[in-house]
Order: sequence, then structure tokens, then C-alpha cells
Amino acid sequence: MAKVGIIMGSNSDMPVMQEAITILNDFNIETEIDIVSAHRTPEKLYDYAKNAHLRGIQVIIAGAGGAAHLPGMVASMSPLPVIGVPVKSSNSIDGWDSILSILQMPGGVPVATVALNGAKNAGILAAQILGSSDKEVQQTIINYKEELKVKVNKSAESINSKK
Repeated sequence: MAKVGIIMGSNSDMPVMQEAITILNDFNIETEIDIVSAHRTPEKLYDYAKNAHLRGIQVIIAGAGGAAHLPGMVASMSPLPVIGVPVKSSNSIDGWDSILSILQMPGGVPVATVALNGAKNAGILAAQILGSSDKEVQQTIINYKEELKVKVNKSAESINSKK
């Protein structure tokens, strides 16, 4: 079974990261969720990054606010793809500190970065990564995108019928 690790720097990130959990649950993709702080629990971060793939994790989604070192530090130690979710936190500078901390990774240590508070897209991207080698997950993504198209077309029809 495909498995995505979802980690965040603190419990205050959970309302944002819940969107990734929800969409992956909708896609029937197993998740492992934990709080791993780059600054307060560096030993746990090291253990998580070094061993996630040994537990069957295939993609990691890491959400962090403020200085937002979590996604990059995990990416520096893990062989897995890491998707960073910048979180606008209470100590944030309108989220720009988090965005730039995650986005501006040095060559050799990539982190795929989604929009500020964009955990839903991180979940969809994780599913698409898994779908590249899992036909069942890929079909789920195809169905999801078709549903999006249907919703947009229904909205367009609704607006056009009011003219």
C-alpha cells in the first residue's frame, strides 16, 4: 500500500496540514502523521528522515512555519521526495519567511514547494508521485481530475443559464 508521511513542526500547524490528511484519506492512501520539530527535537528529525523509507513511507509532506527548516532538513537526509508546505504561523512575516525557507533550497537538496498553507495541493502532489508507479492511485487521480472538470462545467452552466 502506498504510504505518505505527514510531519509538521508543531501542533499549531495541524489545521493547515489536515487538508493533506483529508485528501489522502479520500484517495485511500495510508498516512503516518507526526510532529517533528527541526529546532526543538533535532534527534527525532534525524531519526525520522533517516528511517522513514524503512517503514514503507514513499513520500514525505513536511509543513512548517516561521524559519521553516523542517522540509529542507528532512530532504537533506532522506532518499524520499519531500514536499514542503509553508505555514503562515503566529510568528511569521506574512508567511514569506516560511515560503522562502522552503523554496530556496541549495542545489542537490530539492524540496517540492506548494503555496502558503497549500497542504491540499501537497497531498494531491504526493498522490501523483505515487501514481507514477501505482496504477490504482493513478486512476484515483484521473477520477479526481475528472470530478474537478465536471464541477467547473456545472458552475459555468449555472452562470450561463442566468443570462
